[in-house]
Amino acid sequence: QVQLVESGGDLVQAGGSLRLSCRASGSIFSINTMGWYRQAPGKQRDLVADITPGGDIYYADSVKGRFTISRDNAVNTVYLLMNSLKPDDTGVYYCKMAVQRQPFPVYVYDYWGQGTQVTVSS
Repeated sequence: QVQLVESGGDLVQAGGSLRLSCRASGSIFSINTMGWYRQAPGKQRDLVADITPGGDIYYADSVKGRFTISRDNAVNTVYLLMNSLKPDDTGVYYCKMAVQRQPFPVYVYDYWGQGTQVTVSS
């Protein structure tokens, strides 16, 4: 099996910063795209940022210029550095990884973390 464990969520004032981490463990051959999603109260879960093994990065328009996603393949970890936080950034942040568990056959499965709460006060 594969487990994703997130950390770094907290209560912070507007304008502050947080760094989220998500580490995968278990039966892993390789990891394709790693991403962060956000679910605000009463809303759907939306993609915030993701990063491919080659370093191609996507950011939602709402976080461009404030958030930075990065990955460390040696330790199967994805990070999200969040600067200039706003109350609208409040929500539960989930990481997702596309994991290939063995060389062959080439099956890739999506795994989710349990979520970490980020609360930004005004």
